[in-house]
Amino acid sequence: MNVFLKILSFTFLTDVKNVFSVNKKQHGEKCYYFSVNKSSWNESRDECRAKEGDLVKIDSRGEQSFLERRLRAVMTKPEDKFWIGLTDSAVEKTWVWVDGSPLNESLKFWSGNEPDNWKGRNGEHPEGEDCARMGEQGGADDLKCWFDAFCSDPYKSICEKAGVTGKPKITCD
Repeated sequence: MNVFLKILSFTFLTDVKNVFSVNKKQHGEKCYYFSVNKSSWNESRDECRAKEGDLVKIDSRGEQSFLERRLRAVMTKPEDKFWIGLTDSAVEKTWVWVDGSPLNESLKFWSGNEPDNWKGRNGEHPEGEDCARMGEQGGADDLKCWFDAFCSDPYKSICEKAGVTGKPKITCD
């Protein structure tokens, strides 16, 4: 292999590694991956599972605050939202996380009149909006930046997995 190809190969691998390190963040004992791929909720969940995690489950106001700040920094336009692991696709108005646990009524961060289960301009989505996305360009009042959306719509996503416990601290692989 000539020197040019070796340099090009090293540069590409370094760039790929940097992209992953930029999109991966640790908070507490959890690791988060902010996917820039736009895909449906189910496809996004599959991508998270392939990384040995799942779509994010928000367990605290502190976690919501961390995620909201992170998204505010990376969103480039108002509709640049991210899927989270919350859905009411099994039973309408019964929101559950990907692990099957119900949405904690004291930890809801819906924006305005959300969830509104909109069915489309001409009712072209009779099932309504059954998956949750988050993000508000420029920040959100009181962290309220969740929106329901059609699960088939393409958005970016937030994956979450437990950090690797080791000495001296938890790390994200």
